[in-house]
Amino acid sequence: MSKVLLFVSSVLLCCCRTTRAEIFTSIGQMTDLIYTEKELVQSLREYIKAEESKLAAVKSWANKLDALTRVSTADPEGYLAHPVNAYKLMKRLNTEWSELESLVLQNPADGFVSNMSVHRQYFPDEEDETGAAKALMRLQDTYQLDSEAFSKGKLPGVHSNAVLTVDDCFDMGKTAYNDADYYHAVLWLQQALKQLDDGEEAVVSKADILDYLSYSVYQMGDLPRAIELTRRLVAIDPSHQRAGGNLRYFEQLLMKQLREMNQDYQPPSEEPIQLGTYSRPKDHLPERESYEALCRGEGIQMTEARRSRLFCRYHDGKRNPRLLLKPVREEDEWDSPHIVRYLDSLSDEEVEKIKELAKPRLARATVRDPKTGVLTTANYRVSKSAWLEGEEDPVIDRVNQRIEDITGLTVETAELLQVANYGVGGQYEPHFDFSRMSDVEAGGATVFPDLGAVIWPKKGTSVFWYNLFRSGEGDYRTRHAACPVLVGSKWVSNKWIHERGQEFRRPCGLTEVD
Repeated sequence: MSKVLLFVSSVLLCCCRTTRAEIFTSIGQMTDLIYTEKELVQSLREYIKAEESKLAAVKSWANKLDALTRVSTADPEGYLAHPVNAYKLMKRLNTEWSELESLVLQNPADGFVSNMSVHRQYFPDEEDETGAAKALMRLQDTYQLDSEAFSKGKLPGVHSNAVLTVDDCFDMGKTAYNDADYYHAVLWLQQALKQLDDGEEAVVSKADILDYLSYSVYQMGDLPRAIELTRRLVAIDPSHQRAGGNLRYFEQLLMKQLREMNQDYQPPSEEPIQLGTYSRPKDHLPERESYEALCRGEGIQMTEARRSRLFCRYHDGKRNPRLLLKPVREEDEWDSPHIVRYLDSLSDEEVEKIKELAKPRLARATVRDPKTGVLTTANYRVSKSAWLEGEEDPVIDRVNQRIEDITGLTVETAELLQVANYGVGGQYEPHFDFSRMSDVEAGGATVFPDLGAVIWPKKGTSVFWYNLFRSGEGDYRTRHAACPVLVGSKWVSNKWIHERGQEFRRPCGLTEVD
């Protein structure tokens, strides 16, 4: 390489000497110089264009992110309350900031890169982005949300400018595709294709969308449409490395199926691509349908007869001195098993203090593996939690005392106060809540599939029930689930009160189910 560079340099030096000597006497030579200069100018323009393009791209990023951060920092929790905003934050920090870093590194900016390196360790990773994408799909399933409405940020009772672009929808579909979840892959790739066909600009090409979509449709068992989509892919990109082979395979497979059914093969029409509708695969959880229906507010078994047995009253904890002058308001939520709600059991100041203490310690909530006994994360428990001791702050000690006063049970043998925060699509199937520390705009209910009961979240209230009979036998009717939070940030504090220590406060009855 050094020899080539020396050769070029020597030629340029020779040209300079010749120009000063006799080039002006030769139009032919001067013409050559004109074309040389034109090439140099073109090279200069390309250099300037590359620098301006990079600078314009960085400026565009800065303007976009400046506008985003002005909105997000004004009310961080409110901003993240919308699941699309939460997903796009994960995607932005995991993917898009890396693209910006690569752009700046084309002409290294030491200050920026150094700053990026320091903060990079706190950025979400691929798992975070994937998790946020799956959360949106979980919300879509639970609340039966249309992909198009979702991509426009139209959620029940919510008006927002949070939208999903073609590239966002494609990445959603790709996430599902990589997880072999072809049902959701089709939903989101179709939406990406629709928005692209409607004229929206995108980085991803139509060929890439058709490539993933055609195979996903094939996996859903729709061979005719897989052939249609693959034909269109071949028309766009005849040299595509997989499309031709896939098309021949799909056509042969379809002809084989038709022969087995004694039907003739009909070549696909050239009509515009029609969005397919496919059934959602059955879930392994037997009560999934009833659980999700209750989350949507459907199938609630609140009959008039049951409603007539529910009352509200002032509760003084059997004349507890601390409640005599200011009894708590108690409302029946369900008759059997008896579920009650205590209103205004936590003040706004106490809620904020508990959140302040918990936030630095929040960690992904875990469950105990039934086979190994090891604590591990699980897809059916999507939340972060922290444990607070009474000695840490007078507020925690006061809340623990209030729990004891209201329930009449000792908390000496109870677990620490757990604080849980459910983020985007946050859910947990089997758990027992005591206090609710935030309202949510949509979703986030606690449902009892076996009962058909729904307990809606309400800030500052406490919900209480016994999951054991007096005999110590489990009351399996209390099996319940926390619905995914559609819009909002759900904070819950839980207090598990153990059976031990309650022998004289809640003695056994005469039967096993007393």
